[in-house]
Amino acid sequence: MELRFDGKAALITGGARGIGFATARMLAKGGAKVALVDIQGDLVQSSARKLSQETGAQVIGVRADLTVEDDVRKMAASANEKLGAVDIFVSSAAIVDDKLFLDTSPSDWHRMLDVCLYGPMLCLHGLLPAMIDRGYGRVICLASDSARLGQARLSSYAAAKAGVIALVKSIAQEVGKSGVTLNIVSPGATDTEMRQERETHMREQMGEEKYQRRLKTVLRMYPTGRLGKPDDIAAAVAFLASDEASWITGQVLSVNGGFAMP
Repeated sequence: MELRFDGKAALITGGARGIGFATARMLAKGGAKVALVDIQGDLVQSSARKLSQETGAQVIGVRADLTVEDDVRKMAASANEKLGAVDIFVSSAAIVDDKLFLDTSPSDWHRMLDVCLYGPMLCLHGLLPAMIDRGYGRVICLASDSARLGQARLSSYAAAKAGVIALVKSIAQEVGKSGVTLNIVSPGATDTEMRQERETHMREQMGEEKYQRRLKTVLRMYPTGRLGKPDDIAAAVAFLASDEASWITGQVLSVNGGFAMP
């Protein structure tokens, strides 16, 4: 099945790299116009140029701090002005704080909730009204299986992502008759740049021998025998963003190599 997005405008937060960029590439190859949004301004501009060169699609890069209401407003206005009304919104921006709960502080919790929960709330509040008015929209938010099962050392991240799941399910009930669908993709461990940075730090802390034992233990938890790739997640997002998924809303799709089967 070839998924097409001709004439559609997609806005992807956290789009400069990782799952966000892989999703943007998949949508652009299907004919979508794409706005990449990221807090790293230079990176998002270079990623936008790269994606345009790769796919021939119309791509813009937008620097925005998703925890700042005025930035989110300007982000939406820029996408609307340059690409037309946003048809597809993918919420992929996130941070991860790998700490035991008792080693965290309220400032850590605020930062996590601001980026991973409040940010998506601001974006949805800004983008949904126009989708509802037009009678069409596709919203896909990235969560995590840590939100569904819990995960040691990721307590505030898991809590924020659980909030995203509850938020999306609730809004999906409110706007179901409008032609706007909202769904969640919940990845397992995925080999993104952010994960690679965390793993490098962990290797330095643990030492090579201990780190390799840990890596083998992690891989044994995945029936497929490997970590996810950004394209694995992007394929699920692209499907939920397509017209073929018009009767799917308020759902959580785990893409996790069999790590969890809730």
